[in-house]
Amino acid sequence: MHCQMSCRLGVFFLLVCLNGYTQTQTCPVNINFLSGDLTHWQAYTGNNRDGNGTGAIKAIYDSGIYASSGTIGARFIDEYNLPGIRGIEVNTFSTFDPFGGFPSIPKINGYQYTYSIKLGSTSITRGNGVNNLSGGGYIRGISYNISVPAGPSTEPYTMTYAYAMVLENGTHVSNQQPVISATLTTSAGVITCASPSYYLPTFDNVTRGGRGATLDSAKAKKNGFRVSAVVSPNTNNDPISGQERFLQDVWTKNWTEVTFDLSPYRGQKVTLSFESDNCIPGGHFAYAYIAIRNSCAGLKISGDSLSCNNSLVTFSVPSLGGATYNWEVPKNWTILSGDNSNTIKVRSATSGGSVIVREINSCADLRDTIQVQTLPSPVGGTLDGSATVCVGENKTILQLLNYSGTIQNWLSSTDNLTWSVISDKTAQYTADNLGSTTFFRVVVGKGTVCPADTSLFATIAVDQKTIRGQINPSEATLCVGQTAGETLSLLGNTGSVLNWQTSTDRISWRDVLPVISGPDNSVKDIQVTTYYRTINRNGVCPADTSSPATILFNPNAFPQAVISPADTTICFGTSASLDVRINIGTSYLWIPVSTTSGNIPATPFRFVNTVSPQSTTNYILRVLNNGCPNPLLDSFHVIVLSPIIVDAGRDTSVVVGEPLKFHASSNDEGVDTFSWVPATELSNPGIPDPVATYNVNDNVIKYTVKATTVFGCSGEGFITVKVFKTKPDIFVPNAFTPDGVSNVVFRPIPVGISSIQYFRIYNRLGQLVYNSSTMGSGWDGRVNGKPQGAGGYVWMVKGTDYSGNSITKNGTMVLVR
Repeated sequence: MHCQMSCRLGVFFLLVCLNGYTQTQTCPVNINFLSGDLTHWQAYTGNNRDGNGTGAIKAIYDSGIYASSGTIGARFIDEYNLPGIRGIEVNTFSTFDPFGGFPSIPKINGYQYTYSIKLGSTSITRGNGVNNLSGGGYIRGISYNISVPAGPSTEPYTMTYAYAMVLENGTHVSNQQPVISATLTTSAGVITCASPSYYLPTFDNVTRGGRGATLDSAKAKKNGFRVSAVVSPNTNNDPISGQERFLQDVWTKNWTEVTFDLSPYRGQKVTLSFESDNCIPGGHFAYAYIAIRNSCAGLKISGDSLSCNNSLVTFSVPSLGGATYNWEVPKNWTILSGDNSNTIKVRSATSGGSVIVREINSCADLRDTIQVQTLPSPVGGTLDGSATVCVGENKTILQLLNYSGTIQNWLSSTDNLTWSVISDKTAQYTADNLGSTTFFRVVVGKGTVCPADTSLFATIAVDQKTIRGQINPSEATLCVGQTAGETLSLLGNTGSVLNWQTSTDRISWRDVLPVISGPDNSVKDIQVTTYYRTINRNGVCPADTSSPATILFNPNAFPQAVISPADTTICFGTSASLDVRINIGTSYLWIPVSTTSGNIPATPFRFVNTVSPQSTTNYILRVLNNGCPNPLLDSFHVIVLSPIIVDAGRDTSVVVGEPLKFHASSNDEGVDTFSWVPATELSNPGIPDPVATYNVNDNVIKYTVKATTVFGCSGEGFITVKVFKTKPDIFVPNAFTPDGVSNVVFRPIPVGISSIQYFRIYNRLGQLVYNSSTMGSGWDGRVNGKPQGAGGYVWMVKGTDYSGNSITKNGTMVLVR
């Protein structure tokens, strides 16, 4: 915490010698506001328009005068020149601060303060002439002239106070920010090590009296400040929007203890003062809570004198400004943190002993010892009796074993997360009539010091009642020789299938062997009508049987047929032959329906069904035999391979002597074989990319290329080659009709040209309307999708022939609409 070691008052308090003395350790009367008022304290209020200090004090309330001019019996004093707004107020009962959420009367590590005083409010001034003030904030202060008892200076005489504060960030230079200060004054002047000031530090990056200084938030947080979630009750200029808004820029610091030693001033009089000041410009508030211990007999360690074995314990002493700390703990105890601070966290051991602390600064050298006794911790033990029961009437005895301490209560939970208290303090508990799985634990305590321990939990799993279920289908028919059978499935049950049972009279049932423990049963080869059911059981609950299913026996023969092949693969556009021989049956039907369906004149009956599907198809043969209601269903799976699409390339033109390289490809992912017809001028008609060179006897040749896959499937592609007897050239038409049926694209016709560098078209205004360097591309008469007008256009084209020579041409054409 940043401390400004200077006196902000410099007022009051001549020091006088003490005539006689009382007990050397007795605290001053009402030093802790025990009377509930300000008796024996001096107070003052004012305005710091011209800065903090004696000139800011406008009203003084003497400790020898009764309220309302003095402090005798005064419980509160209003802000200067602001009636009804409390600037100084004694707190006799605790509330919670609206910004920081901390109590107005603290309890710090076991020590309960009884009273406190609040210095300041959220009131501000803005220099607008209100209340006869032109700027400047409110100040409030209290002081006590302490007559330090005579005695040896080696005997400590300490004053210990706790403070908490709320400061609004004014974004001023640091020494003009709202401030809380404590000042200890002797005949020799201010004791700086006992006179800190607390404020929100900034980087001082504005001029004095100005706003906009950047808060050193890292330093503020390090000093214990935290920004409040509550916005300021006063509007402030928003640095982002520039508008007056209620900003979230109020910072709080929770209760902190401070101590100092007055033993060097035995027999003298010193003055202890506390002051709370708004910012010097006046528009940002500060207030603090001050509580003082009524114990002056030296340093006191706060913390429990009783501890549990192997538990976390905290000990603390009031802080001393700029002090170093040295702690000693009993043997085998471990200091976990804070060994050089005013608060330590330790882990206790089996034996107690002395906890000793020494804190030293330039003002004091203080020591204290507290004797700590270690108590054995309670042991929750284990619960015996975990079980599984059936829902409804059930009873389970649980017994707590291996515990140490006193049983406080039992706990139960159905989700192992939320626990309910069972008011039973015995080691045995009977859980009965549970409706769902429940967990149980026992809370075991030992006295009021050690935290209770909880036993390991026991689980009583509750199985729901068995639900018998029903078999689907509930009735079916099997004919003689029906080897495919009927699959029965158990539905709607709760529990597991122990086995299936059969009966021919629904009275006497026998288990199926081997055991079938699943929900499905395939039934076949019966000789008489037979009934089927399952035996089900859920957990430990009683077993139950499902509703029975009936399989009727039909003495007529089930159809029989032999098919070939079961699966076949064909090329697209070809046929498959499905061979069938029906040994038993009177009629048949194909699905999809085929013209070969019909009655069977005699058996065995053999036929072939030729199919030409366009895609992979399942052909199902359905055969019936008179007297048996069940059809024989058998499937042919015909896989149709994708059609082979061959790309031979685009039609092209060449000149005599120009080499032309072909390139054919197909959509097949495998390795295809290619053949070209005719083989005229081709270097090799059996490869996908032969080369041809034409002579003056060649004119127009149309080639067909066939690609054949490894499965024997094939496809064809076509390409036409026109042979010119001229030299390499670029021919360009003189007109085109984009809205017509033909000649709808205006493009150059390259002959003997290997590449086009550019093909450009300009309108009458000289604007470029089309540009391309792609062979075969042309203009459709549009620019950015918008049709262009009819009329004349200029074109330019440049290309390179197969020998590497450049050809450049230009001309005009007419767009006709």
